[in-house]
Formats: sequence, structure tokens, C-alpha cells
Amino acid sequence: MKKQVLIIVLMFASCLGAMACTSAIISGKKTVSGRPMLWKHRDTGCPDNRVELIKAHDDCYEFVAIFDARDVADTAAWTGFNEKGFAIMNTASYNLNKDDVPLSEMDREGVVMKLALEHCVTVNDFECLLKTLPKPLGVEANFGVIDAKGNGAYFETGNYTYKKYDLADAPDGVLIRTNYSHSGRVDEGMGYVRYGNATHLLAPHIAAGDFEPWMFTEQFSRSFYHSLMGKDYTHSGEEWLVDQDFIPRRSSTASIVIEGINPEDQGETPALTTMWIALGYPPCAETFAARLGVAGGVPEVLKGTGEDNHSPQCDIVKARKAEVFSIERGNGQHYLNLSKLYNKEGTGYCQQLVKKNMEMYDRETKQRDNIKMGLLLKNRVW
Repeated sequence: MKKQVLIIVLMFASCLGAMACTSAIISGKKTVSGRPMLWKHRDTGCPDNRVELIKAHDDCYEFVAIFDARDVADTAAWTGFNEKGFAIMNTASYNLNKDDVPLSEMDREGVVMKLALEHCVTVNDFECLLKTLPKPLGVEANFGVIDAKGNGAYFETGNYTYKKYDLADAPDGVLIRTNYSHSGRVDEGMGYVRYGNATHLLAPHIAAGDFEPWMFTEQFSRSFYHSLMGKDYTHSGEEWLVDQDFIPRRSSTASIVIEGINPEDQGETPALTTMWIALGYPPCAETFAARLGVAGGVPEVLKGTGEDNHSPQCDIVKARKAEVFSIERGNGQHYLNLSKLYNKEGTGYCQQLVKKNMEMYDRETKQRDNIKMGLLLKNRVW
């Protein structure tokens, strides 16, 4: 971490989006490319998200992150990566803290993550940051991080303490978290069914060691498998479902995979770090690639260039989502029209968009290969 005094004015951080999420960290040993991955399926009460590139300034690293549209000052980063190949995300936890810190001083996870993106290079740097920041931190979260050395970890973090879960110690090379902490109070918190969903969906790929980033945005974040019911409703042919405990939910606003670099490949550099992001309600979303160090690295349509700092792309997806959650009277908000996403005619949003998104993955992966080759030629690394 850069040597400097970290002066944090946490009192200016408003409650900017801590709610719920589903997430995972994947070791490079379990991916086709040898690159580690960080996945966050974001759920939040703020439906208007955007992606921004924050330039290096005042001895801070350049980084790309997702922000709430209402956060006009870019106060809180909710998933991102920096020029050194360090990446971070979080899921809210609800079974760690048991103290008297007032609610007005909580929900500062995004502030901590922005600091990490500005100053951290390694997983150890982030741990040092947690140790040295003033307490109480104003957080209750599972922070997930990876770095350019191939390291990864979750830090289950409360106001005063944290517990680290190292990816190197995970028997299957994969760590999963939803909205409770494994070190927290037993049977408290939320997201137990979603944890089961993610465990089930990831299991065959853990066994095969064949993870690729598209699996997260195009499969897991568009799946209506329910572990408690023991049924996958995705292609069930049903028209309506109760929106309860699936990975994608009414509150879902993005699916993000940050694909790091393979530290064992001599030609890999932090510049090859890629954020794959389906912005807006993921089942209705196109997927884009974001990078640092290249022209147009963050697509303009993802940035807050629209009215009220909105992302134009997020607004497009929100309009589609309104068709899925079309009942406004009574308890209508709890029901989703599955046929708008998957149907026998093959015209559902998921069915149409996944085809388009897979073409994007192929195109952007080839572009990254070209960037890598250009770096190899420039640096003569053979």
C-alpha cells in the first residue's frame, strides 16, 4: 500500500446502497484461463447504477468501479479494480455486529472499498487497511478481494474486528458468500437459500475446473434455481413466479465479474484485468467489458452521462425489468413474469440477450489477446 497518511472523513458518507448480494471468489486453478475471478451479483435499494473510471490523483491509483447514480461525488465504490490488478467487492452481512454504533454511522462499506481501490496493491495491503482505519468502521460485510499475484480472500468485517478466509485454504479453490458471515452468529443473517443456489450452480464447474466469466453473467445471474424447493424454474414453462430467494431478484442491479491475471503467465500484466458487467436487472441486461489503459475502456453507455447522473444502459434495462415486474397493485411487486425472460418461442429477454452477450465475450476476449500480444512485443517478454 502506498505510504501516506489515510485521513478518512467517514461522517460525510451517506447510506449509499448496502443491502444484499450473492458473490464468489474463484482461484485461477479452477478457471480455464488460469485467471482468478471475483463475482458479485448486486442487490440494492438504489436501482440506478453506473460505471466510472476514476483517474489517478493525489497519489491514488486509477480505478474502475460501480457507483450509485445518486452518489454524485463518487463517495462509495461498490465493486471495482485498479491499475495494479487489485479488485474488491462486498456482500452485506447481518450477523456480525452486536454493538451500539448508531445507524447513522453505518453502511460505509463503499467508502472503505473506494479507499482500497485508491491505495491497495495486494490482499495483504487490504488487511493492513482494515487494521489501521479508525474504529468503529461503520461496516458489517464480507469483503472479497483478489490481486495480481493470484491471491484472494474474504474478510468478514464488523465495526471493530474481522476474520480472514484465504482462498489458498479453500479445499475446492472457491469461496462463496451471501448475506451472513461464517464467523458470525449461527443461523442469523440472510441469504441462506441463495447460498445453496450458488453452491449448487457452481458445483459442476468446481469439479471440472472449467470456470469462465460468462458463466456468472449469462448463467448464474439469470438462473431461477431454488435450492430449498429443489427445483430449477428457469425453463419450467411457468408464466409467473414468486420473487423469493432466487439469485436474481427485483432488487438486483448488476452482475459483475472481475477477471484478474494469471501470475504464472509471463506475458500477463495488471493491464489485462477485465471487468465484465451486466448493468441493471441482470436477466434483462446486455453484458459489457471494461478495462483500464485503453481508449474507450469503459463504454460510455455505462457511465453516468444521462439525466440525473444515470447510465443510459441501466435505464434501458430498467424499462425491460418493468415488463417482468408488471403488476403494480396489491402485492404485485413480489411476482415476476418468467415468460418475459424464458418462453417456448425463444423470444424471452434472457434467450435473446445471452446470444448477443456471448458474441461480446468472444469479441472482447480476442481484443484482450491482441492487447496482450502488443504488450509482449513492446516489452519483448518471450
